[in-house]
Amino acid sequence: MRKTLFLIAILCTPLGLTAQAPQTTAALSLADEDLVTVRSPDGRIVFRLFNGPPPDSTAPLPRLAYQVDFQGKPVIDTSYLGYEIFSAVPLGDKLSLTKATSRTVDEAYTVPAGKARTVRNHYNETIAEYIQNGSTGRLLTLEVRAFNDGVAFRYWVPQSPPLEDMLIENEITQFVFTQDATAYPLLLRHFQTGYEDQYTKTTLSGIHPESIIGLPLLVEQPGVGWVAISEADLDEYAGLYLRHEDGRTLRAQLSPRLDGSTLAVHLRTPLASPWRVLMIADQPYKLIESTIIPNLNAPSAIADTSWIKPGKAIQASASIAAINDAVDFAAQSGFEYVLAATSWSASGLPALIARAAQKNVGLWLTASWIAVDAEMDMAFPLMERMGVRGLKIEGMNRDDQYMVDFYRRAARKAAQHHLMLDFHDAFKPDGMERTWPNVLTREAVLGLEYAPSGSRANAEHDVMLAFTRLLAGPMDYTPGGFNLTLSTRAHQLALFVLFESPLQTAADPPAAYRNQREFEFIKAVPATWDETRAISGVVGEYVAVARRRGSEWFLGVITNRSARDLEVPLTFLGPGDYTAEIYADESLTQRSVNNSISLRLHLASGGGSAIRFRPR
Repeated sequence: MRKTLFLIAILCTPLGLTAQAPQTTAALSLADEDLVTVRSPDGRIVFRLFNGPPPDSTAPLPRLAYQVDFQGKPVIDTSYLGYEIFSAVPLGDKLSLTKATSRTVDEAYTVPAGKARTVRNHYNETIAEYIQNGSTGRLLTLEVRAFNDGVAFRYWVPQSPPLEDMLIENEITQFVFTQDATAYPLLLRHFQTGYEDQYTKTTLSGIHPESIIGLPLLVEQPGVGWVAISEADLDEYAGLYLRHEDGRTLRAQLSPRLDGSTLAVHLRTPLASPWRVLMIADQPYKLIESTIIPNLNAPSAIADTSWIKPGKAIQASASIAAINDAVDFAAQSGFEYVLAATSWSASGLPALIARAAQKNVGLWLTASWIAVDAEMDMAFPLMERMGVRGLKIEGMNRDDQYMVDFYRRAARKAAQHHLMLDFHDAFKPDGMERTWPNVLTREAVLGLEYAPSGSRANAEHDVMLAFTRLLAGPMDYTPGGFNLTLSTRAHQLALFVLFESPLQTAADPPAAYRNQREFEFIKAVPATWDETRAISGVVGEYVAVARRRGSEWFLGVITNRSARDLEVPLTFLGPGDYTAEIYADESLTQRSVNNSISLRLHLASGGGSAIRFRPR
């Protein structure tokens, strides 16, 4: 859905605010001229927006810029903002602030699936309106929201006679860190990608200028904190990447169109960009709890979400025998779904779906995005009539403006016909699962499917994913490999807790799990959660995350190739005693625990521990 109606509401509402009544509203005194300050509710994050360089700058023209502080220390230095527009001067130079309005929002909403059932959305917001080159110039609005765990901003371009058609070549958006920092980039070879590669460890200055940096990007500012850069609410736009300009400076790079044009985005005004997000914390594992990316998306566009059911799935090939075997296994194991490698046009499909439904198992199908794009108006109603529960869409491998629009069109049409979606060969999540909760998960990761063909899907990679890709949103990694993996079974079990995915698809076929004691944990672990707590972790070394469903808690802990001993405090548990079922490397034990003790865990090389806590 176009965001123009929301933009019109902002521009038409008194003081430039949305129609929703804010808890507090204040207009910036224009005596402050080019300085707008937005603080997080707890005051630890400060975002400063100003029009013009600071006194010690040598920039030739006044330019729109920002800075960010965290806990009293600078984390982002002066970074410029604006647009590069085809055959026009940049929209960002020589701006004058005309009005700035602020409000505080503190609300809660519920979701049918995710890392928490009830999500708090608490932020301070300022909308700053600018005009370029005097009273007849082009208009630009910056919207800034400061949360306790990060800050985000986006561009609004109102409709005006000087600018009715936006031909965007790129954004000027910069991220200039205050010092050279340790970075964990996903370095991609081109823009036609499914994000299926490993994250590396380097310095900002060590990233080659020609490298394409995929998001999220995790950066450690020594002595200051951790920052993860990503984007949210990507709609009718091109995906965001980063380039290393020089030294401490990163710059936005929009995914190009496939027609050879220099344009990345072509839209009529008014328009809104996606949010540019800076997740910020003093410890990297705390970023895992953040809900800032879905919070920056619009509320659910689906009024009745009762048909949206998260769950676990077992995979099956396209043969009738394999699908029936998988259905029987799912029914016996309490799995909600079978993910079949077959399309909606396969013969005999209605009978398979009917047989699965008799066993309380739903069937998901698989299709290429090209077929879906061409035939969704016909195919989605047909799948609804047959009783198909969901569709895994494959083969996109890009996020130019057309492809981004395809995701939203597919989600909208699927919702009209009660179909859930899983995007494979996909770009990173942007929080659209809040607006379209029928989009349960997506890939955008080098997952366990790579284990049989090489050594990249290893234990160190798994740990790294918890601090990088997972920060963007649900991740269909297909955990639980019992056959051929480079980690222990306990490590694989822990991934069901660590890697959030409301459609959690097991890696191996049914035969791998039959009569295996570790499979009891997979049968018990939920696919969606009421609460998430990140316990501890060191990037690339180890990580521990606890999640609650109802009265039960589950803990997932993994390590890289180094064996280690960890003390894990159980303060996340509620009052009273619990029985802990501890699936460790080479052992399964039970013991009585409570929230006043710590568990001492030994993790083997490539190992882990998966623990289920049940109230006694």
